[in-house]
Amino acid sequence: METNSQRPIIAAMIGDPAGVGPEVCVKAIATGEPQRLCRPVLIGDADSLNRAIETSGLNLTLQVVRSLDQARFDDRTAVVLDPGNLKPDEYTTGKPSAAGGRAVVRWIRLADELANAHAIDGWIMAPVDSTSLKLAGEVANIDDLQPPQTWMFRISGPLRVVPITEHIRIREVPQTVTRQAVFNLIRRVDETLRRWGIAAPRIGVSGLNPHAMFEEDVNEIAPAVREASERGINCKGPISPDSIFRHGLDGHFDAIVSMYHDQGQIALKSAAFEGACTIYLGLHFVRLSVPHGTAMDIAGKGQAQHLSMLAALKTAALLAAGKGFLKEL
Repeated sequence: METNSQRPIIAAMIGDPAGVGPEVCVKAIATGEPQRLCRPVLIGDADSLNRAIETSGLNLTLQVVRSLDQARFDDRTAVVLDPGNLKPDEYTTGKPSAAGGRAVVRWIRLADELANAHAIDGWIMAPVDSTSLKLAGEVANIDDLQPPQTWMFRISGPLRVVPITEHIRIREVPQTVTRQAVFNLIRRVDETLRRWGIAAPRIGVSGLNPHAMFEEDVNEIAPAVREASERGINCKGPISPDSIFRHGLDGHFDAIVSMYHDQGQIALKSAAFEGACTIYLGLHFVRLSVPHGTAMDIAGKGQAQHLSMLAALKTAALLAAGKGFLKEL
């Protein structure tokens, strides 16, 4: 039987302290479910977490530490690594702030430092606020928080999709659909899924055009799929974009490579929203984010749903341990 010390350490950066991030983090920990799979740690402001516990009426105690060496893990205690770089009078719940934006960027850097030093096995980014980031002047937009040389692998139950590009204009999409780009991502998905515990990943590759019948599909995507297959990767495509995501929902693929952001996102968000999360491919550790925003309008009211954070914590724990994907929430 696996002991507590053998379980991976998974951190959750609490997100903007003025938003719902602190609330969804403590609600997820209070279920006791993540603790069965990992040793969870919260990174961020302890004051905002205490307020969230009180507002939500949770039976949860915080253990505030400045180093993970001080952490004691048990089901009714949430370990909080608080660097002490944010004061309570520097922000107001429900309102973006420069102080909140600065703190978030520092907490993200701390989480990455811990992961790169193998002090934690993975971490999750709770919702951050674009206005707070702009007020802080730390980054131009939320996209700048994505680690370089990574892809955003989004999952919602059995549907798991990763696009070759993110937020670009639709008119620019065709020129990014190249044989090399498609092949590189297929190979990255195969390698990563194997590391996460999927022994023989089944990868579906979407076409770009209706019925996958035009130039990009024939001259770029199809040759990339053939090359990957010749190298022993179990992949199929290009498959018509109007049917491939249905195949994913039915469990026929472990992952689907899509040709642009909205192609897969529309399918994912139509299928389900609560419980979904995003994983960054291309890192040696597991890093996730949740698909919702800071919801400043309901922050501090105890109304935020925590299912996405709960799914992210459990998914990160399983993947870090090489046990595959979460079967159910």
